[in-house]
Amino acid sequence: MTPKEALDFAKENKAKVVDIRFMDFPGVWQHFSVPVGELSESLFEEGLGFDGSSIRGWQPINASDMLVVPDPATAKMDPFFDEPTLVVIGNIVDPLTLEPYTRDPRNVAKKAEAYLKSTGIGDTAFIGPEAEFFIFDDVRFESRRNGCFYEVDSVEGIWNSGRDECNNQGYKPRHKEGYFPVPPMDKFQNIRTEMMLILESLGIPIEAQHHEVATAGQAEIDMRFKPLLEMGDQMVWFKYVLKNVAYRHGHTVTFMPKPLFEDNGTGMHTHISIWKDGNPTFAGDKYAGLSQEGLYAIGGILKHARALCAITNPTTNSYKRLVPGFEAPVNLAYSSRNRSAAVRIPMYSASPKSKRIEFRTPDPSCNGYLAFSAVMMAVLDGIENKIDPGDPLDKDIYSLPPEELAEIPSAPGSLEEALIALEDDHAFLTKGDVFTEDVIEKWIDYKIASEVNPVKLRPHPHEFYLYYDI
Repeated sequence: MTPKEALDFAKENKAKVVDIRFMDFPGVWQHFSVPVGELSESLFEEGLGFDGSSIRGWQPINASDMLVVPDPATAKMDPFFDEPTLVVIGNIVDPLTLEPYTRDPRNVAKKAEAYLKSTGIGDTAFIGPEAEFFIFDDVRFESRRNGCFYEVDSVEGIWNSGRDECNNQGYKPRHKEGYFPVPPMDKFQNIRTEMMLILESLGIPIEAQHHEVATAGQAEIDMRFKPLLEMGDQMVWFKYVLKNVAYRHGHTVTFMPKPLFEDNGTGMHTHISIWKDGNPTFAGDKYAGLSQEGLYAIGGILKHARALCAITNPTTNSYKRLVPGFEAPVNLAYSSRNRSAAVRIPMYSASPKSKRIEFRTPDPSCNGYLAFSAVMMAVLDGIENKIDPGDPLDKDIYSLPPEELAEIPSAPGSLEEALIALEDDHAFLTKGDVFTEDVIEKWIDYKIASEVNPVKLRPHPHEFYLYYDI
């Protein structure tokens, strides 16, 4: 969509307001609105000013002025606001140099796509995330100097099987038994369908929606694969739509990786394939129908997986899910069909066009622009350097004897461990200036100061259970 087409689109839809949106550094959508009378073709070149020092991880107060330049190709009508509102996603620009801002996550994704083309390996990276989430009825939490707590609740929670509900009907999925039950056990079919149809009305194709494994409303909606930058844009719309549909029905959606103890966490299995001139480069006659390039791509992911986790699993809570011996794929191995491996080659179809690799470790707390770019950069590094992934592991990793399991490398056990790995191993990300040294350094510093240390410094409620009487 050109600037003129975006203006025509706004007029056709009787837009009264224009909402400008962009992603902050950690990965939360930001916005501000202007009257539609401010919308002109020049706006798509000159942009609008804002205070970059008030955005997490961005500018100091003495250099706070920034520009956001709307991208007309992203124009959509908001499905939730009372007044007809045109939404455009913007790119962040330095107002003095007019250069794209290095810490703008969308800029990282744009540079990643450009770098792919420069390598000659391919011209398109297709990304297909399977983002899981929870639909809760109620969430309460507090963190003070002298106390903290959290509590989530759901009409589906098995812990409510004995609650007086003035007609408790008992249809509540047991722990780890929530995969695919029909209503009335599945309480959220209609809400998920509403989410799915709104996403499709925004031009975001959906493959499926369903209940997931955990009790208490765990769910998944799968978007059809798209090129990297486009999927980054879709991912922010995805979270926005799901949260707002749940909110207007009196529920709340979270993409937090591990909100429940002793039940499945929330992952985001991420499928990636590289295409060139309309052909899939990962299809071939090697293991599981992969090409040699596809195997090298796996080698790149496995080699850099510990560093990747700092971006694909970027919260302290992510590592409550990534615990060895439980459901998450922490063992850095690959296989066809085997869901206990960190990298899987899906075998649903024999068509070469469906050949892809699935990195199963990521979770949806990540910033999609950064996570998808980082995974692609690891894939390209594997192909460029012909990184051998070794032999596949087609056994159930969880049932391996300890001596065999000890030989398989594992994902980091904490965010701090992942950030140390990223500090030691990030040259593959800085190729083509995709991730600048400034971005890597700021990411590590921000995460340590804002998340790792605050969690490390606070007593955990369970510690009182374990140790108060010592």
